[in-house]
Amino acid sequence: MFTHVISGNIQSFWTIFFSVSQGLHTLKVARSFTTGASALCKDKKPIYHGLPQGMASGDMNDGIETEPGGQPLPGNERPTLKTIALMTGLGITTVSRALKDAPDIGADTKERVRQVAQQIGYQPNRAGVRLRTGKTNVIALVLSVDEELMGFTTQMVFGITEILSSTQYHLVVTPHTHAKDPMIPIRYILDTGSADGVIISKMQPDDPRVRFMTERNMPFATHGRTDMGIVHPYHDFDNEAYVYEAMRRLSQCGRERIAVLLPPEQFSYHDYARRGFNRGLRDFGLTEFPLTSISNDTPLDQIRDESRALMLSDDCPDGLVSISGSSTIAFIAGIEETGKKIGKDIDVVSKQSADFLNWLRPEIHTMNEDIKLAGRELARALLARIDGKPAEGLQTLSQPVWSSRAPKFNT
Repeated sequence: MFTHVISGNIQSFWTIFFSVSQGLHTLKVARSFTTGASALCKDKKPIYHGLPQGMASGDMNDGIETEPGGQPLPGNERPTLKTIALMTGLGITTVSRALKDAPDIGADTKERVRQVAQQIGYQPNRAGVRLRTGKTNVIALVLSVDEELMGFTTQMVFGITEILSSTQYHLVVTPHTHAKDPMIPIRYILDTGSADGVIISKMQPDDPRVRFMTERNMPFATHGRTDMGIVHPYHDFDNEAYVYEAMRRLSQCGRERIAVLLPPEQFSYHDYARRGFNRGLRDFGLTEFPLTSISNDTPLDQIRDESRALMLSDDCPDGLVSISGSSTIAFIAGIEETGKKIGKDIDVVSKQSADFLNWLRPEIHTMNEDIKLAGRELARALLARIDGKPAEGLQTLSQPVWSSRAPKFNT
């Protein structure tokens, strides 16, 4: 399926249309007609057989200017169902049903129609689809701009588009900042009817976005869990298991005074990470070194400065658990500015969404969170929810995995 990428600005939102595709394809419709009889053929038989069944020559003007005799004028680039019907000799209804994979249309006919549609760059007119079906064929991904660091957004989009590539759905990415009301993009999407389903992240235990979309019967899936008594599709990373295993590793390294760079308290994954940390303190006999002035959402220069100040004091941690790769880099920069060494003066365990930290510092104990997998799971869950599947069966949780580049450790 050939599609294209569009970027625009909608009421202060940056909106990027990621049309799921194999590439950018533009083909003049005029050339399809003038040269297509020889180029678009199957089994040496021309695909173009004349006017479609039931269509008079005057019926061809669906946004395509024609010369006498029904031939399109040069320079027009938007083929329609009528274009495909003209070139295949099939009825418009047959073409439409073939593209929808209707069971009563033969496999050879479907293949023939799809071949022509692909070669002339046909795409359904989304406005027309919406008028006919009430659907937009759009999935909206609402992401915090803070998540762009370390390729989070890119990996999430790749994962989602892997699933959408075999469907009629397009992906619209709407960035926003949590410094503003996170309800703004959700209200816009629902009030304008600009998507058939929504994916959101940065979940809160009692998240107003979840309540609002549930009340409005909008299909959605969340990257993260809630604790509000509403059953909904989600995919999450087990941050409790990650932090607990990080504490085990630091204990095995002989560390005792452990700091954890947690998410802000308003987010659900803070609670899970804190739970894993508390269990680790208890089970492995460790002591908490509190970090009260920074979180993994703190600006990176502030994390570096706080780290430097801590490591220059007589009272400093000898182990660190970090929830994000970017925060880890900032904290380590502060450590190294004091002349102290990773793996000698302090051990660090970090989660990462891309396998890169050990390229910078081989001594970091790294675990991977597969964001591309999260994108795939969220897309599957949302499409199933749009199709009416119950939310209870659309919830998945991925486990932390030690990076192959992390220091080898024999237990």
